[in-house]
Amino acid sequence: MIRNIAIAGAGTMGNGIAHIFAQNNFEVNLIDISPEKLEEALQTISGNLDRQIAKGLITAEAKQLSLTNISTFTSIKEGVADADIVVEAVTENPELKLKIFKEIDEYAPASAILATNTSSISITKIASATKRPEKVIGMHFMNPVPVMKLVEIINGFLTEPAVTQTVTELSKQLGKVPCVVNDYPGFIANRILIPMINEAICSLYEGIAGAEEIDMIMKLGMAHPMGPLQLADFIGLDVCLSILQVLHEGFGNPKYAPCPLLVNMVAAGRLGVKTGEGFYIYTPGNNKPAVSKRFTK
Repeated sequence: MIRNIAIAGAGTMGNGIAHIFAQNNFEVNLIDISPEKLEEALQTISGNLDRQIAKGLITAEAKQLSLTNISTFTSIKEGVADADIVVEAVTENPELKLKIFKEIDEYAPASAILATNTSSISITKIASATKRPEKVIGMHFMNPVPVMKLVEIINGFLTEPAVTQTVTELSKQLGKVPCVVNDYPGFIANRILIPMINEAICSLYEGIAGAEEIDMIMKLGMAHPMGPLQLADFIGLDVCLSILQVLHEGFGNPKYAPCPLLVNMVAAGRLGVKTGEGFYIYTPGNNKPAVSKRFTK
């Protein structure tokens, strides 16, 4: 029975995953090397719980219980010591993930499942860094985690069916909808989504339309809740580029080559919401970002 959850990484995805597990009364160990990052994560979780209270979704008592369920650690060794499952949620960097998985594998109980929240990196490759590849699986939550229903569950080449079943049932306990896929570049979500975003960026790069027009066509014509360029800003243009590079390298197909405009924007540090500017400009307290003057038609 899964009761104790360790989460490695306290960034946007990590704190969201901690939030949803704690809210469902699991014991959560949130791990990050930075004490400041852990404190920021707790503040973010508290603020998101307050929003749920304001919407009448939870009570103040439920918020307090959720926060009580979370303990913080700066050491992987201590944080994973009693874990039934470890969910890694660090940045999309293959070398970093392999390093962390080696350490998690060393200190987590032999019975523990090791899951990664990667959005594109091979589960089989990550599993190869451990002595338990049959217990390694992808558990790809969508952002924002407390709101989005989907969990993309990715079987590595050696993942045991019992592990897949356990993680599927665990996702349902969180009120999520699990979808099981196999381990090939981009899995399903990003194999379809990111090339669409790249095509939107290429259309902008080629001067076919402005950013606002491209997004409006996809929102009003295709019923997308957010246009692909604004979504790219939300995901992070560096993350989009990283996923495209995984697809391009993994399949060797030129259709996955990143648009030169995306490459330049990442090199220039214009990464979207997290840097305040991407295809749109984001200012605190403004819920309607303005399209960057670079990308008006």
